[in-house]
Amino acid sequence: MDGIDKGLALLDDHPLISWVLECIAPQVDEVFISANRNLDQYQQFGHRVLTDISPDFQGPLAGLSRAMSDAAHSLVLCVPCDTPFLPDDLVERLTVALEKSGTDLAIPVCNGRAHRAVCLCRRNLLPSLENFLAQGGRRVGEWQSTLQYIEVPFDDEHAFSNINTAAELVRHEKHTPL
Repeated sequence: MDGIDKGLALLDDHPLISWVLECIAPQVDEVFISANRNLDQYQQFGHRVLTDISPDFQGPLAGLSRAMSDAAHSLVLCVPCDTPFLPDDLVERLTVALEKSGTDLAIPVCNGRAHRAVCLCRRNLLPSLENFLAQGGRRVGEWQSTLQYIEVPFDDEHAFSNINTAAELVRHEKHTPL
C-alpha cells in the first residue's frame, strides 16, 4: 500500500475500515479497532481503539489477544480492515455453527478456501493465544490449527476479498456503495 495505513486507504472515497464497520457494527454488541499508529484518526470512527500490549509488532494475533482481554462478551469476532465486502449475516452464521458444534472457533470457508483472518472465537481461548504469542508464534492459521474449530461454508468468495495493494483498491472501486 506504499506506506499507507491500510485501514485508512480509500475505496470509493471511504476508508476501508468504514466499510468494515458499516457491515460489522450492526451485527455485534461491542466494537474495538486494533491499531498501533494513526490512533487519532481511528478514534474518529467512534469506537474504542486498542493498541497491542507488546511493544514489538506481533501481527494480527496481538490485536485479537488485546480484544479478547478487553471484551465484555464470551465470543469475540475478528475481521481485518481490508475486507470491505463482508456478509451481513456473518456473525449469525458463525455463531450458530460455533454453538451447534461446541468448538472453540468458527472460520468462514468459500470454495474450499478458509478465510482464517475472519473468525469468531470463544474469549476463554485467551490463555492459549497468549502462550502461542509468548512462544514466538505469529501465524493465524498455525494458532487456529491447535484448536477445535469448525469451518462454516459461505457462497460469495467476493465477500471475503481482502485488499492488499493500491491496484486492488482501483479494481474494487464502484463495486458496492456505502
